[in-house]
Amino acid sequence: MPFFIVEKIEFDLDDDYDMSEDDTIQFKKELQLDLQEKAIGLWDVDSEDELVDKITDTIGWCVKSIDYTNNRPHPLTAFK
Repeated sequence: MPFFIVEKIEFDLDDDYDMSEDDTIQFKKELQLDLQEKAIGLWDVDSEDELVDKITDTIGWCVKSIDYTNNRPHPLTAFK
């Protein structure tokens, strides 16, 4: 199975929230950072085409944008 390293990712958080605008903005920022922390790193999928689907299914939010690379020595996965 191929592995891919997610380097950057952004999720689509454009749902309606029952909060003030300032609270909604802060909530979205915090949620985005939390989701990014969970998604950045190594993913094991059958093919490159399945990467976004597996992340969406695992995290529970649709991917808005993503930067990834094939598994190789990388600062996110290498030991110093």
